[in-house]
Amino acid sequence: MIAISNQQFLQETLNKRAAESALRKLTVENGWIDFCSNDYLGFARSTELTKMIENEFQTTKNIRNGSSGSRLLAGNTEYAEVLEKKIAAYHGFDAALLYNSGYDANIGLFSCIAKRGDTIIYDELIHASVRDGVRLSFANNYSFKHNDIEDLEQKIKSAKGRIFLAVESVYSMDGDCAPLKEIAIICEKYSVLLIVDEAHSIGVFGKNGKGMISELQLEKKVFATVFTFGKAMGCDGAVVCGSDILRNYLINFSRSFIYTTAKPLHGLISINCAYELLKQSQEAITTLKNRIRYFQSKFDKTNHSLTKIESESSIQCLVIPGNESVKRVVSNLQKLNFDVRAILYPTVPKGLERIRICLHTYNTETEIEILAKQFQASV
Repeated sequence: MIAISNQQFLQETLNKRAAESALRKLTVENGWIDFCSNDYLGFARSTELTKMIENEFQTTKNIRNGSSGSRLLAGNTEYAEVLEKKIAAYHGFDAALLYNSGYDANIGLFSCIAKRGDTIIYDELIHASVRDGVRLSFANNYSFKHNDIEDLEQKIKSAKGRIFLAVESVYSMDGDCAPLKEIAIICEKYSVLLIVDEAHSIGVFGKNGKGMISELQLEKKVFATVFTFGKAMGCDGAVVCGSDILRNYLINFSRSFIYTTAKPLHGLISINCAYELLKQSQEAITTLKNRIRYFQSKFDKTNHSLTKIESESSIQCLVIPGNESVKRVVSNLQKLNFDVRAILYPTVPKGLERIRICLHTYNTETEIEILAKQFQASV
């Protein structure tokens, strides 16, 4: 064991973060009213989905608890390949490649897709996993102002080599949507390859939760799309959808795919069954949309001075500047058994700290109304 004195540099950094009221800590399940998880459709707690998974597992031949290797070695299965074709068809693409997480998918895609001399442009609010993937690339890279088409076009004009553009259809920390139609037009004009992360769009937008790309009928305008399964789908893992050529390229050059143990059969079955349940969930999606509208009406009436980020998604953000200030409001609401969480600097820019509220099919109008009243009393 390394002596404590040799780890003091770690503690000093932690102390600095604590002094900024930005120290992160793990918490466990608490039984409070859930307004913070990404389980938008309730799939993660669905007994119906649990039974579907159990039944499928029992009827599928399985001789291993784990996959026992990467998919390029011993870890590939016919089940995985059939599932990829099913997912690609569901979302309107030619092919798909499964990854163990959304982070793995973005790291694997962006680290290998652009070469030295190429350029990756990304929205300034893009997810950290995309930024990390871009940093591992040899390409030039820079951001454009959030959802600003004019700034994006200027950045494209100054880019070199093959140009890739990374956006989220729904931004994870703000909940607002990218102007995808306008972005697609710009990309077509300048021959830019568009990559869209649909992590917070799947299950919420599009017919039967197919996502924003499907809702706007932009499948043919997109170079690659990333769907993740740890949010509305209620399980885990991710997939990159695109062309057959893209899939073969990633199999050969995406390091987070090549050098990792494949997801075991039970995980694949969970994804498959989640898609089967998603096909039947249009009524649940409609319920979710109604909850979003009800939340917006209550918070608009409750506090007219409130800074609320405009959003039509399940993510609704209430800006309370300052780490200490937002933590105080969150603490007051948690004492009333509302599971809400503060998003602090440096996760978001200083001055834009917020409560990130996630809405679900299982949140009642009564719960939302009480939350609105208690929020007003806490600020």
